Amino acid sequence: MEIMEWVQLAIRWIHVITGIAWIGASFYFVWLDMNLTPPVKEGAKDKAGVGGELWAIHGGGFYEVQKYRLAPPEIPSTLHWFKYEAYFTWISGFILLVILYYFGADIYLLDRSRADISADAAILIGLGTIFGSWIIYDLLCKSPLINHQGWFGLVLFLLLTLAAFLLSQIFSGRGAYIHIGALMGTIMAANVLKVIIPGQIALVTATKKGEAPDPIYGLRAKQRSLHNNYFTLPVLFIMISNHYPMTFGNSLNWLLLAGLALVGVMVRHYFNMKNQGRAKQGFFLLPAAFVLFCAIAWLASPKSNEVPAEKVSFSDVEKIIHDRCTSCHAAKPSNADYPSPPKGVRLETPEQMAREKTRIRQQTVDTHTMPLGNITKMTEEERKILGWWISQGAAITD
Repeated sequence: MEIMEWVQLAIRWIHVITGIAWIGASFYFVWLDMNLTPPVKEGAKDKAGVGGELWAIHGGGFYEVQKYRLAPPEIPSTLHWFKYEAYFTWISGFILLVILYYFGADIYLLDRSRADISADAAILIGLGTIFGSWIIYDLLCKSPLINHQGWFGLVLFLLLTLAAFLLSQIFSGRGAYIHIGALMGTIMAANVLKVIIPGQIALVTATKKGEAPDPIYGLRAKQRSLHNNYFTLPVLFIMISNHYPMTFGNSLNWLLLAGLALVGVMVRHYFNMKNQGRAKQGFFLLPAAFVLFCAIAWLASPKSNEVPAEKVSFSDVEKIIHDRCTSCHAAKPSNADYPSPPKGVRLETPEQMAREKTRIRQQTVDTHTMPLGNITKMTEEERKILGWWISQGAAITD
């Protein structure tokens, strides 16, 4: 199994590297497009066909960038394309999804306390959601709704929220979150593959033939590129959410995801407005995003439970942890899926148990995200006992 951990590390690293390149390019070109100014004449030079230009300084040098309204008089011999970043980000992400959540469906994807379905059924639901979402999104983009940006954004947000709610009733919190991220990433990559790049190919082909390019290709590509730009921060949150079980492990995880995605969209919208020179009109967005974030944190905070006056027996606590946790969290886990204890957490001795009391509370009491998929069948009563033990000071003597 150790070789699989190295494989996962390599693929995850590729995913992060290509994702950074893709998101960086997205942010840069949207920023560039929104900061273009009308071209100025330089003597007799008219800059015919140039729709906007921008001057910048970076890394000790000056840069002049020009954007043509449609196309230059002729295609240069070297023309840089931006597509493989998107393709390899999606491919590596999909491989990770298959390895972790489909091959390990019983551990990561399923939560039979929510829906008692087979791994095969869950995988089919996941794949159907991912690829079906692209079809729905693409149809929306081809409908008259696309001419009303505000309503389009609202409908898309509500559909994504509905998807999060439905998946949270079927999958584990982790599984629901990762599938929302996967369907958004699929929409983004498909925008590049099916709309942006074909549109650019059409522009290049028409220019080479000496024909006037149809402006609709550029408009559609710009539209989809802007959609991708707004998706980036919600997708990035989902990528890191696995480290924060108080989000995906909450009983209202779908609502928290919708709220935090909205925070990301608000932040992105502010910077897009700022890049257009409209920072004053959007000044309220950052404070509003902060207030919304705080409200979400309050909503997600665990509600205090009554602690019994009678002291919890540590021998009971120790037995629960040994029965439910140490099959994975041991120097040599008995669970064949783990060659080493996850995140290096060991729970074999009283001292180790007391040292990890915060994690135990967060992941078994407050959020129920551990044991993974509740594979060892920890009961609600056992979770309460662990919570009471921690609230009473996590003593390791009776």
